[in-house]
Amino acid sequence: MKTVSKILLLAIAYLAVYILGSASGLIHPMCYAYIGAILPFLFAFIYLYTAMEIRNFGAATVLNGFMLVVGLITGEADFSYIVGIIILTAFSEIIRLIYGYDTLKGVRVSFIPFAFSFFAYTAHWWTDTEGSLAAAVEEMPAGYDELMKPVIENIPALISVLILTIPVSILAMRLAERTTKKCDLL
Repeated sequence: MKTVSKILLLAIAYLAVYILGSASGLIHPMCYAYIGAILPFLFAFIYLYTAMEIRNFGAATVLNGFMLVVGLITGEADFSYIVGIIILTAFSEIIRLIYGYDTLKGVRVSFIPFAFSFFAYTAHWWTDTEGSLAAAVEEMPAGYDELMKPVIENIPALISVLILTIPVSILAMRLAERTTKKCDLL
């Protein structure tokens, strides 16, 4: 029961990071669109602790599955999010299987696709641009949709941020490992 409680707390912490990432859009649409490249610094701790608790299949599945359920309940899970999160989770779990569930290398390498999870959430801007702009008109302050358009249209910046997420995720996991004194995978 102690492990289940820890995993539930980790899933709630993961939800809190998602909320933080989503709230960054209140600053500027660019923050919402690109914060996924910085969130791995927080995701890494949550993923590492979850992987230490779940020594077989399931670390990525539990966390992203929890977010998927929350997204479905709240109406935030659109088609692009559902497909994206399932693919990223599957890659993470397959990589961890290949490199070993009980190895640090398995956790490190499987974290790379997992680190892109928030981008699955924001993908609707590029997969349903019209719907996203219409939602912004309804939900956000006046003119927010006009601020979104150049962000959505700047595909080179999106590609750069997606590429940047790879070294950020590697660095984030290394930092999480160094600051996690009780990591028995080390």
